[in-house]
Amino acid sequence: MSVLSRRRARTPLLMALAVAAVVAIVVAGVELTSPGTRPAANALATNPDLDPGTPLSGPAPDFTLTDQFDRPVSLHSFRGKAVILAFNDSECTTVCPLTTTAMLDAKAMLGAAGSQVQLLGIDANPAATAVRDVRAYSEVHGMVHRWEFLTGSLSQLRRVWRAYKIEVAVERGQIDHTPALFVISPQGRLAELYMTQLVYAAVPQLGQLVAQEVSRLLPGHPKVNSRLSYAPIPGISPRRRFRAPRAGGGTVLLGATGSPRLYLFFATWDREVMNIGSQLENLAAYQSTAPAAHLPPLTAVDEGELEPSPQALPAFLSGLPHPLPYSVAIDRSGRLADGYEVQDEPWLVLTSGTGRLLWYYDISTGGPISRATLVRDVRAALARAPNAPSTAVVQAELANSPAPLAALHRQADQLLSGEPALAARLRALRGYPVVVNVWGSWCAPCRAEFGLLGTASAFYGRRVAFLGADVGDSPGDAQAFLAQHPVSYPSYQMQTADLTALVPQGIAGTPTTLFFNRGGRLVYVHTGQYLTQGSLDGDIQTYALGG
Repeated sequence: MSVLSRRRARTPLLMALAVAAVVAIVVAGVELTSPGTRPAANALATNPDLDPGTPLSGPAPDFTLTDQFDRPVSLHSFRGKAVILAFNDSECTTVCPLTTTAMLDAKAMLGAAGSQVQLLGIDANPAATAVRDVRAYSEVHGMVHRWEFLTGSLSQLRRVWRAYKIEVAVERGQIDHTPALFVISPQGRLAELYMTQLVYAAVPQLGQLVAQEVSRLLPGHPKVNSRLSYAPIPGISPRRRFRAPRAGGGTVLLGATGSPRLYLFFATWDREVMNIGSQLENLAAYQSTAPAAHLPPLTAVDEGELEPSPQALPAFLSGLPHPLPYSVAIDRSGRLADGYEVQDEPWLVLTSGTGRLLWYYDISTGGPISRATLVRDVRAALARAPNAPSTAVVQAELANSPAPLAALHRQADQLLSGEPALAARLRALRGYPVVVNVWGSWCAPCRAEFGLLGTASAFYGRRVAFLGADVGDSPGDAQAFLAQHPVSYPSYQMQTADLTALVPQGIAGTPTTLFFNRGGRLVYVHTGQYLTQGSLDGDIQTYALGG
């Protein structure tokens, strides 16, 4: 496994980088045309998980780099073809595989006209720039002869990154880069810029969107052999019972089965960055002892949508030393990964019997997990899992709340706008203690503790005001998260920097929970995740209710 690892494209940094890329291109003198002139604009407006694209004009900066065969390749050599150009981390297990799959989809959707399209990738990992790195990525994704994945010296790559306004950062040992995909005309001019988001089900939609743009640029405007809707595609929540195809035949029951379940989401191409076969063997040891130890059974889920071919998973499983003692389901649409909030590969998820998400572990960034560690962590997560009150119980608990608090309850799970509105709400709540939870849908510890906030807000909500501050999110991501994690209060969407109006010294990260007394004064800042209901309730008693 690489020392440097990847993080999903919805972190605050990458959201800022995505915006910065578009702004920088404009500043550099490349003109944007009006997005409203595109026929798909209205249809795409309702889909927060799909970038409709930013029209560009101006010459595409030329470059000469080295491909996966150690051959020099120049952009100008593809004049006469439409070019789909992406900046990919050569060791990525998050958004980059989605990007490359969308590129392949786009070319395939053009049928015979795909021969007039060139797929190009440029390495965006400053720590993995060797030819063997881009070849390894191409091999595990079945793309060795289907694209050109280019690299070079770090100075060469930095020149290309600058030319295309691609930001690359190493933050806490993890690589973040602008998840940009460009369409370049056969005349060598920039035509469109897309930002890939980490939404598995939207990959074919992005492929179709790119194919339609390429068709517009090619002679005769060849037909796009796809008729996908651009409407948002909902994930399949673990709260829903669902039968997925099983590797080898049959189906597997997933979701709210009445007892806790452990899931491993993986893909065969994970072997580029780790020994995924060894990890599956370790999990086999867990599965063999789970019944006697009263632990949740394990089900693996292969991201079939992103596999290089239908044969990839059967070939991989047949090559393991021993048959796996647990089922392998196949997620052919990406909707399971989205519904279970998967952000990387491989990814462990523990759910309750009702389908609540109790615990996550990112194997790619955290490293392989041993059976003993997994048993310990699963038991700890089950022990601290709150018993989520039913809707009827919440309504009974909050009945006859004082008017200012009842107004909050009527806005349960709503996403409201901005720090000024939050500050005004805090002023209006003078006379009541207030707990403000700072969270983001992209933040794993935030998701892990959210159920604790939901339970506390139902129990204390007649005496304490609860509010959320959602930072660094897109509205679509935040709303989708709230739909799956109900609480009895609204959240205000903003950027982390906006919170300095409430916390002058700023916050160290997410999650953070702020406690205000009845006079509106900030009396305590809790940084990090609450691990147990008792620890959160204790702070509410101490800092909100005064003991």
